[in-house]
Amino acid sequence: MKFRDLLTLALRNLFRRKTRTVLTVLGVIIGTSSILVMMSLGLGMSRQTKQLYQEAGSMKTITVYAFNQKGNETEITDDTLKQLKQLDHVEDVSPQLDVSVTAKCGPYEGYLSLTGVSQAFLKELPVKSGKLPPANADNLSLVYGNHFQDNFYKASKSGSGNFGNSGDVQIDPLKDTIFFIFPEGYKPAPKTSGGGNSGGTGTSAQSVNLSSSGGDNAEKGQKKYILDTAAVLDGGSSGYNSYSYSVYCDIDTLKSFLKQRYRKYLVPEPKLNKKGKPVDYYVYSQAYVFVDDMSHVSEVQKKIATLGYQADSNMEWLEQSKQFTGMVQAVLGGIGAVSLLVAAIGIINTMMMSIYERTREIGVMKVLGCDMTNIRDLFLVESGFIGLMGGLIGTVLSLLISLLINFLVASGGNEQLSVFYQGAEGAAISYIPIWLALFAIVFAIFIGAAAGYLPAKRAMRLSPLAAMRNE
Repeated sequence: MKFRDLLTLALRNLFRRKTRTVLTVLGVIIGTSSILVMMSLGLGMSRQTKQLYQEAGSMKTITVYAFNQKGNETEITDDTLKQLKQLDHVEDVSPQLDVSVTAKCGPYEGYLSLTGVSQAFLKELPVKSGKLPPANADNLSLVYGNHFQDNFYKASKSGSGNFGNSGDVQIDPLKDTIFFIFPEGYKPAPKTSGGGNSGGTGTSAQSVNLSSSGGDNAEKGQKKYILDTAAVLDGGSSGYNSYSYSVYCDIDTLKSFLKQRYRKYLVPEPKLNKKGKPVDYYVYSQAYVFVDDMSHVSEVQKKIATLGYQADSNMEWLEQSKQFTGMVQAVLGGIGAVSLLVAAIGIINTMMMSIYERTREIGVMKVLGCDMTNIRDLFLVESGFIGLMGGLIGTVLSLLISLLINFLVASGGNEQLSVFYQGAEGAAISYIPIWLALFAIVFAIFIGAAAGYLPAKRAMRLSPLAAMRNE
């Protein structure tokens, strides 16, 4: 018997008992849509988590800190950068050099940290407007985070003010003029009568904080710099990321600028050696290691740890989040699978009832010499077709439910679903990829065919004489 004949006969038998077939298909529809919607919530949460980490920073970047795993302080120098760059799968390494400055813009005053980084790091920044500064430029150009103005306050006559009210402080670095006052810098301690230096065993440099020593009178004698604005960064869908409050610049240009300002001391607050003298090399606050592929981040991070440095990455946090979302997805999928299991039991019941009602038909087919496999295939096609119809309709229903959930969340109903929804741009609380929809249809067909296997085997074993006598 050809497959087309089997399919025609199977459809005729199914539509002979329309009510029973519809109820059985309805069970598969409910099971398929339940498991699809449940899994879509888990996939949506997983996708949002990944996108939020990607917006927070590069997934291929490892941050190396100036202390080891025991919390003891270490130095990150140019030699350290060379050592890190020699590791396998490392494309580039960027140091970070921080300089604290006082900034003024109209009635606003604030304290900023100019962060010098390499071109490799600057290229990872999400630029909203402007363009990144070139390397080794003649003038120092700055890249502002989208919430840098939260470091400012409107100074009152008493000299007090409140930080962090970005709605109150309105500064546009592309239009407004911002004045920068750099620290006076390191001053060697005066020699004592005994010929020694006071404080020779200190570990940090002596510097003058212009904003706290002498107030406005001290600032009047200090030079104010106007630095170029290169770009303003994008804060992503949430408006905040790890770059939002920072101000970046090219590290080589910053070094040249500081060297002109502080000469042999290199930076305003150089690190002191054991003798209390400023070191003649750069000591960086931290470093960034750029890996060639996301799959190698964990491997490189472990190698950095063996060198004695503390390191972390967004990939590390993402892997931990994946474990949590994976458990949530498994629980949600299990809940939906219960409905599909009940539907499979319904298919078995339908097919078993069909055998009892069609014993004469089965007996006639056997008497006429119909092959046993054809009888088995007939019941498998019937049960598989029930799974196919239920899978198709259930998948379409799931897509509609998914669209409805996302619409309600986008319309302001996310408070009830905030356990899943995190607000990542382009990510929805319910996400059904194409592969999942196709898998649901195939899985429903498989469940239907599997549920019809036992009835099909029973039909094969039915005695022709017993079937004819029963009728």
